Amino acid sequence: MDVSRHYLSSNTRPSAATAELVLTNGRFYTVDDATPWADAVAISQGRFIAVGSADQVAAHIGEHTRVVDLGGRFVMPGLYDMHTHPDLALAPGYAGYLDVGLEDPTPEQVSQAILSYADQHPGDGWIYGAYFVRYTFKQAGIVPDRAWLDSIVSDRPVAILDRSWGCMLVNSMALELAAIDVNTPDPRHGYIERDGITGEPTGILVDGAYAMIHAAMPPSPAHALQRAYREGVQFQSGRGVVGTKFVHVCEHRLDALRTIDQQGQLTVRVEAAISWQDDIFPVKRRWELIAGERHFYRSARLNANAVKFHFDGTHESRSSYLSTPWAEGSAWRGHLNLTPEHINDMVADMDRKGIRVIAHCTGDGASDLFLDAVAEARRRNGGKGMRHQCAHSTTLLDANLQRFSELDVIAEFSPVGWFPSSFAYARAVFGEERMQRAYNFKGVLDAGGVAVMGTDWPVSSLDPWIGFEAMVTRENPWEETDASFYGEPISLEQAIRVMTINGAWAMGIEHQAGSISVGKSADLIVLDRNLFEVAPRGNIHATQVDLTMLEGEFVWDAQGEFSGTVREAVWQRDIPEF
Repeated sequence: MDVSRHYLSSNTRPSAATAELVLTNGRFYTVDDATPWADAVAISQGRFIAVGSADQVAAHIGEHTRVVDLGGRFVMPGLYDMHTHPDLALAPGYAGYLDVGLEDPTPEQVSQAILSYADQHPGDGWIYGAYFVRYTFKQAGIVPDRAWLDSIVSDRPVAILDRSWGCMLVNSMALELAAIDVNTPDPRHGYIERDGITGEPTGILVDGAYAMIHAAMPPSPAHALQRAYREGVQFQSGRGVVGTKFVHVCEHRLDALRTIDQQGQLTVRVEAAISWQDDIFPVKRRWELIAGERHFYRSARLNANAVKFHFDGTHESRSSYLSTPWAEGSAWRGHLNLTPEHINDMVADMDRKGIRVIAHCTGDGASDLFLDAVAEARRRNGGKGMRHQCAHSTTLLDANLQRFSELDVIAEFSPVGWFPSSFAYARAVFGEERMQRAYNFKGVLDAGGVAVMGTDWPVSSLDPWIGFEAMVTRENPWEETDASFYGEPISLEQAIRVMTINGAWAMGIEHQAGSISVGKSADLIVLDRNLFEVAPRGNIHATQVDLTMLEGEFVWDAQGEFSGTVREAVWQRDIPEF
């Protein structure tokens, strides 16, 4: 693959006369209101120099121009996945950690996986991995706690993440090595579940509390992180993604990303968000990175000018921070990981520094406080400032929908839970009224705001086409049922904008990318079907990407018909299915 890139100064312009490449005889849906449809494009030095009819583009064909006939295939701008974690999904396996191997394992299956791992990896080292599912333990009438884990393995530390990433189950030795006992205070961004009488830790650590376990463990090895990111972006390119956000990075992860970027293997644009708290893993150079060290990693495809915050927890553990109590007769509204004063000062400070805040807000109370903080930052700093991002946005107050537009805040919806599935129905703990407001793309868009989608892999599948279809249908892509899901669908045209130009806007590059427009980066995907000519239900999620182009480069060519090189389907080879 040609990994050369086009570095143009502000005084350099690509030739308007001759194209290096012309793609013709296609059905180009441009997402450009001035020219919604085109038949051909001309590309030079990584940018579109002509978009229009075949005759218009033919004027840019020279003696050395390569001309490719698309045979009438459908073409659109590349996709943007605005929240994902390939390192969390893949690095544990490449580091040799425990993988239970099932989406909803029973307690017996979790137990057997731990014992098998211990036999295969003798010694006194950590048994660490994923997943257990707290709900399946409840169904089986078993309490997941340190005593249960101790009954399986007690002579070496054991730590297993919940499928939702909202909590971790650990044994007594793990607690001892992490120095967690009855006297350990809860961290602000999480809590330690305790015995109601003795106050002793039960072995369940919620949200940021399990970062204390990660701090006691060796960090993920560099080779595992590099392979995870390399294969993660390969998969994304194969599914048509050209821009993405990796939310939660530390200095080790940035080093891994920089390595594959310098090797010419970063085939998508990446915005990496530095972790503000030690939510999942320690960030030992946090303050140096925020002070300016983050610019060391900057390139045309890598940008670490964002910070990720966990404002609240997850619905599965009922730690999402709500505007009203979780249940009637209870005062519990969930857990706010930061004080409102901390949130206000931090958002204003990051805004003043030009750093994007990506705020984890699963509860409508958390997003309400985040919007208040952005409003305060606008008051203190003046003007619009940075475009900050409300991550997950699982439920939003109707009164706040208009504020996304007014404050230039990105409404990012993730993980992909807006269709009927066991994953989505787990959110029924929210209650009927809140579920009616779940993943409200339409509400934000109708109010003039910008909505984007994130897969939040490994919480849901890394394949963006699943969420794409469900946005348009609010139905299960695989099951034959007439039952619709909560919330309202959006149109195909709206969904395409969510997945393309809105993503570019969320990365601050909408003037350079996100649509097939003259002067913009030559980013596009060629599909095996015309999305406007098929029924959305059962078809969009099955879309295959024949070609992904980024900056005029073929970064994915499924059959080798464009670049001459067949790219093996990495998702079939290395990426676990969910």
